[in-house]
Amino acid sequence: MTKTFRKATAGNGLPERNGVVSGKPKTKRERGKQKGTRDMDELKQELDMDEHKISIEELFGRLATDPLNGLTSVEAKLRLEHYGRNELTPPVKVPEWVKFCKQLFGGFAMLLWTGSFLCFVAVSIQRATLEEPPNDNLYLGIVLATVVIVTGIFGYYQESKSEKIMESFKSMVPQFAVVTRDGQKSNIHAELLVPGDIVEVKFGDRVPADIRILSTSGFKVDNSSLTGESEPQGRSPDMTNENPLETKNLAFFSTNAVEGTCTGIVIMTGDDTVMGRIAGLASGLESGQTPIAKEIEHFVHIITGIAVFIGVSFFIMAFMLGYFWLDAVIFLIGIIVAVVPEGLLVTVTVCLTLTAKRMASKNCLVKNLEAVETLGSTSIICSDKTGTLTQNRMTVAHLWYDNQIVAADTTEDQSGAAQDKSSVGWQALTRIATLCSRAEFLEGQEDIHVLKREVNGDASEAALLKYVELAVRQVGDYRRKHKKVCEIPFNSSDKYQVSIHQDPTDSSYLLVLKGAPERVLAKCSTILIDGKDVPITEDTRNSFDSAYVELGGLGERVLGFCDLKLPKDEFPPFFKFDSDEVNFPLEGLRFVGLISLVDPPRAAVPDAVSKCRSAGIKVIMVTGDHPLTAKAIARSVGIISENSETVEDIAERLHIDIMDVDPRRATACVVHGQELRDMTESQLDEVLSSYPEIVFARTSPQQKLIIVEGCQRQGAIVAVTGDGVNDSPALKRADIGLAMGITGSDVSKQAADIILLDDNFASIVTGVEEGRLIFDNLKKSIAYTLTSKIPETTPFLLFILADFPLALGTVTILCIDLGTDMVPAISLGYEEAESDIMKRKPRDPIRDKLVNERLLSVSFGQIGMIQGVAGFFTYVVIMAENGFLPSKLPGLRRYWDSKAVNDLEDSYGQEWTYIDRKKLEYTCHTAFFVSIVIVQWTDLIICKTRRNSLYHQKMTNWMLNFGLFFETALAAFLSYTPGTDIALKLYPLKINWWIPALPFALVILIYDEVRRYLLRRNPGGWVELETYY
Repeated sequence: MTKTFRKATAGNGLPERNGVVSGKPKTKRERGKQKGTRDMDELKQELDMDEHKISIEELFGRLATDPLNGLTSVEAKLRLEHYGRNELTPPVKVPEWVKFCKQLFGGFAMLLWTGSFLCFVAVSIQRATLEEPPNDNLYLGIVLATVVIVTGIFGYYQESKSEKIMESFKSMVPQFAVVTRDGQKSNIHAELLVPGDIVEVKFGDRVPADIRILSTSGFKVDNSSLTGESEPQGRSPDMTNENPLETKNLAFFSTNAVEGTCTGIVIMTGDDTVMGRIAGLASGLESGQTPIAKEIEHFVHIITGIAVFIGVSFFIMAFMLGYFWLDAVIFLIGIIVAVVPEGLLVTVTVCLTLTAKRMASKNCLVKNLEAVETLGSTSIICSDKTGTLTQNRMTVAHLWYDNQIVAADTTEDQSGAAQDKSSVGWQALTRIATLCSRAEFLEGQEDIHVLKREVNGDASEAALLKYVELAVRQVGDYRRKHKKVCEIPFNSSDKYQVSIHQDPTDSSYLLVLKGAPERVLAKCSTILIDGKDVPITEDTRNSFDSAYVELGGLGERVLGFCDLKLPKDEFPPFFKFDSDEVNFPLEGLRFVGLISLVDPPRAAVPDAVSKCRSAGIKVIMVTGDHPLTAKAIARSVGIISENSETVEDIAERLHIDIMDVDPRRATACVVHGQELRDMTESQLDEVLSSYPEIVFARTSPQQKLIIVEGCQRQGAIVAVTGDGVNDSPALKRADIGLAMGITGSDVSKQAADIILLDDNFASIVTGVEEGRLIFDNLKKSIAYTLTSKIPETTPFLLFILADFPLALGTVTILCIDLGTDMVPAISLGYEEAESDIMKRKPRDPIRDKLVNERLLSVSFGQIGMIQGVAGFFTYVVIMAENGFLPSKLPGLRRYWDSKAVNDLEDSYGQEWTYIDRKKLEYTCHTAFFVSIVIVQWTDLIICKTRRNSLYHQKMTNWMLNFGLFFETALAAFLSYTPGTDIALKLYPLKINWWIPALPFALVILIYDEVRRYLLRRNPGGWVELETYY
């Protein structure tokens, strides 16, 4: 290699990269470490590079490459050692055992582990101090540990998803590349490419690295996964934009070549490519705790606080009342464990799983269970345009011919917009669209709806082909009859496509041309109007301009069409046309008309956006597309409402300069990526807070991420939709990421929490409703579960403070929490939504908690107290029926529990042995247990609704109805099955002992119905403020 090409090398003969030179090659471990410590703020910055700006000669010099012979094999080997392989460094994986441990020891599970540990401590104390210690605490400790382990395994399998983001990126890496080294072309593995290599890329290949284009032949790349642009982008050696993502002389790693060929020089490989930066950003971002995880953590803190407060208070009281300190410790542990809702962990997990399954049936596939509720909490949705709001299918929208704009008819039976197919102008326009096209239907699709057929060709030509097939049918036959004899393919510099066809009727030739409207018009001298060719005048130019501006303003892509019947005397049959040395006219053509194309909005989207607005959710469009197109689609789907105006709209309406418009008068805003690039954080925050309707256009992947973070700074819970690789950092950063199931890349699906199986924005609204519903239903389940904690805890308090014989045993509490209450609590997850669910604002994550003081007040302070009274009333009735009147109970415990006392007298002088007393005690435990089940009947019914009357909510939740039957049947089974008296200390009851709790169940029903009536009658009043949870 000559010295000329070594002027920008460092002392070790290696070119600089990003201004850093290292004489020592990095090992794979060191490169991985460097990637791991990469500054995330640096990755969030826009691309700062000049390889597309400098001259080719200067670039060859900088990269020390011979333009003809490429690198030498020796040089390439050195660079490979220095820069590393052209592949993406995988992140450090979280081991599966760590994920499992997070399930076992996270949030609520930790509270149950603490309870289990305390039970084993109590067992140890009892075994050390008592001759015949009871086994209650041992059973309880084992059951609590089992509950956590089983739930942990269940949760792990539900959410088991390894971090495959980088593997998805890895699968995008091209396998092979054609490279010039030592003056010879060879096919090598793409990961062996280094900066300075000269490579060739052809149609169908993936671009093997970030390359600067040296030469092209009709080369186009599909950048949709990177920039969001749905149209293939032409590439050329010339710099066309300062922004590296916009310029035409760069092609990026892993994008697809869809047309033509090119030669380029590798400027970046592996982690330093644009794709590598996005991969680093996506894998390095932490998505943080989900809202429901924060709520459960908050709930754990509350329950722990209550349990410890009550436990310590009564420990001190017991100590003051003269109990031995070890007994007081046992009381402390017993009360703490009694307050912990053992079954709630299972209830929450099962409810989330049920909702996830329900959402899957509505085209929302949930990958992360907690994401179910997050979607319901969403206050801002940042939606991609292409494929989410729109159909990702270019369609002919309008035609302009005979000096008028006509709506296109794209219905299968041509029953849509009226089109005069007898018009000469329409026939000439559709003839050009038919012939001047490379697109064709794939074979064997004759029985498929035209609009659903697959097409070989780019999106615009596919739309034109489908339109003319619907309008005139048999496009293939027409083309075969009008044989193509010459063609100049579309290229980005000329911006038009020409083909020449032989007319079968007289063997003459017809030249047809389509392309950028202004370029097409410039080649024409006449225009076809009302069947006549008339010269192009200033008036016709003005008509053309107004039509072009009107269609462009609708966000439609406009193409111009012209033709020319070639004179037979100059171009006789078998004339040899030459597309390289053009030997046919390309000036003085006849302009025929315009056709505009649009990626139409999905039918259900406007209604979905409207529902979002009524639900208080702000929808922001974030797209890589052109601002005009983005604004037009935003208007058509309602993101920018009908009466809203941007600064530009106000300036146009008032005929004043944009700078003279007060931005505060605008209610909508369209922000260009270039403007966003120059904004500070505070300026972005001002835009996000000032405008209710916002569209961000021409955004880069880093900017999407910055927008999400800006919304989160406002305190919003942000949902992001996306389908491309460019969306993955924002999907990962958002509170909830929603990827597209059909058009979405593997990378976006791995970064997301929920996958929309039908790619439809309307499915998000369904998901929001389900998310709000599960939050409401979890509140109801928790309210139901917590209520029984009062009647479960109060027997211990009276046992300690008033020396009553124990009214309810620890094992019996387990029968309630993990038995009779379980199915009813889960059944509330099936409850239908209340009427206002999509009319209220998104919940405030700071103020509107899953468990708040009002829920605790209703559950503990109101319904729970009634249940406690019901339990004790039943207990007192049974004790009285057996001779122990209420006046006898205080102070009775110390004799009652003494094995030495076998002649304890009741109120009537009867003597009771220790064994007989215990039988009566366990009968009371069973009756207390049954009374809780009975009052939980009506507690379950009132928990169905927080605001509506039961009359309106109705008993249509059949799972809940089954729950009522289940808890009753289980209580009867546990009471009357032989053997349960030994295993669970539950004894058979007389049938009349089921009755004492019934009046209290009725009181609960009436009390809560009256409470909700007052709440509805006086919205915002005292009852709502104090009791609406």
